[in-house]
Amino acid sequence: MLEWKARAEERYTPVRTDFLDPRQQEIVKSIIGQSNEIKVAFSGGYETAERRRALILPPYSNESDYALSYFELIYPQKFVSIEHPSLLGSLLGLGVKRDKLGDLIIADERIQWVCAKEISDFLLMNMTQVGRSKVACKEIEPNELAVPKEVWETKQGFVASLRCDAVLAEIYHLSRGKAAELISGGKVKVNWKLVDKPSYELQTGDHLSVRRFGRSRIDHVQGMTKRGNLRIEYSSLK
Repeated sequence: MLEWKARAEERYTPVRTDFLDPRQQEIVKSIIGQSNEIKVAFSGGYETAERRRALILPPYSNESDYALSYFELIYPQKFVSIEHPSLLGSLLGLGVKRDKLGDLIIADERIQWVCAKEISDFLLMNMTQVGRSKVACKEIEPNELAVPKEVWETKQGFVASLRCDAVLAEIYHLSRGKAAELISGGKVKVNWKLVDKPSYELQTGDHLSVRRFGRSRIDHVQGMTKRGNLRIEYSSLK
């Protein structure tokens, strides 16, 4: 990332990255920042995209081309059910690097994805099978994306501390032991980074992801109760 920044500074030209996950995006923002000299902007094809390409911009640059392409899968919907893992596996099985792929969108029976423009011709020619099913794909316009709408439900709860196992137990209605087991088993991410210690301390604004249990975030820590517990406000993705 420092190399990308140096290229923008020394050559005075924009640098476009491959797709970055949210954790990588946070690292880019922390390292490159938003100074008067070098700026960074992101796009994944739609507003709430998780995986996004970055443009690292030198002063006075108005570059806004993220070089994105948009695809929809053509397949026999009445006879075949395709899920996220099989779609991703088929794309990677073609030799496509994950870094060249943005979000995969499955909405009802429509299956779409965002990718780097430089691989679009390759996919048009070679995306012919998912699992045992014969398929094809076509390019679509950005406004044709079936963008999923995120609905967050806000709740309040009480925890003994902001330890990761205590907070997970409250949010996902688990025992502390089960929450600790999930963390130690590598199934929990905080701010898109894997954590493996139940004692990991959380804070306001943290995003949590627990495999098979869903995503949540800590909105507010509202203070201590008379019994010595912390009152927290959190949101879960429905």
